[in-house]
Amino acid sequence: MIVLAEEKDRQQVREMWKICFPQEDPGYIDYYFKSVWDPASCYVVKEDGRIVSSLCRHTHPVMFHGRVLSTSMISGVCTLPSYQGKGYMHQLMNVTVDACAHSELMTFIRARDPALYEPFGFRAGMYRTGWMVQRQDVKRVPSFGCAYDVQALDMLKVYSAYIRRFSGFYCRDLKDFVRYRNEIAAQGGKIIGYYNGQDRIDGYAALTMQGSDLYIDELVYLDSVALAKLLNACLQERPRVHFNVSKAENFTPLFPNAKHHDYIGTMVRINDYELFNKLYQSQASNVKEALAVSRRPLNQNEAF
Repeated sequence: MIVLAEEKDRQQVREMWKICFPQEDPGYIDYYFKSVWDPASCYVVKEDGRIVSSLCRHTHPVMFHGRVLSTSMISGVCTLPSYQGKGYMHQLMNVTVDACAHSELMTFIRARDPALYEPFGFRAGMYRTGWMVQRQDVKRVPSFGCAYDVQALDMLKVYSAYIRRFSGFYCRDLKDFVRYRNEIAAQGGKIIGYYNGQDRIDGYAALTMQGSDLYIDELVYLDSVALAKLLNACLQERPRVHFNVSKAENFTPLFPNAKHHDYIGTMVRINDYELFNKLYQSQASNVKEALAVSRRPLNQNEAF
């Protein structure tokens, strides 16, 4: 039976996540269920007196081709291993997609296995590139201007300037960056900011460490100077730095020998092509054609 979760289900769903998503940082999961998880946005399947499958639907405004759209990101789709193969994921997805189709134009999902979600109308939409750089890949520059006490307001200012070159991104406000700082701190991470000579922030990198590797969760920069400063600061922390950016941000000329790979960052479902075409004066009949309406490259990093 599919129902909306209740507050008393918080612990059960959290423990299921830890079983189903062993690759996730435990600090992130604990933070998510303490500060983000909302029972009203979580669908669950109950069997044998326990929750055996669930997913979350997070609503968020997105800027696409000059218009702010109400959208959802589906995340946390999981079923306990001993209950898999019974169709619970399909049931949850059908209920959720139906709800989305009646309330929004576009719906998103982040998927490690895209083929799982194609039967529900999702298609590859926003591509990203994963990079791994080492000391020899990045030109050395002095770390002057880098700071580790970056306030949420500064992050909002530079993000707003950085993201306007793209389309398909989440519309964020100050409270989103307050939350994001807390999320990174919960994982034992930190945020490095680069301030130019006029004390204006020109970029930041939100990072976490895993052994001898450093992972940048979000990399925001206004120019190549800010990018170089941030990556040099990160390489002082760890010898290998991993980060992901939109595929449109072609770093190959900057780091020709660094390892990198392209992947599907976000899958997209258009819920009403007739309305979409009317709104954007287009003739799209599939996700690829719909996203091509945007004159700017697509960029979406958020998981919820």
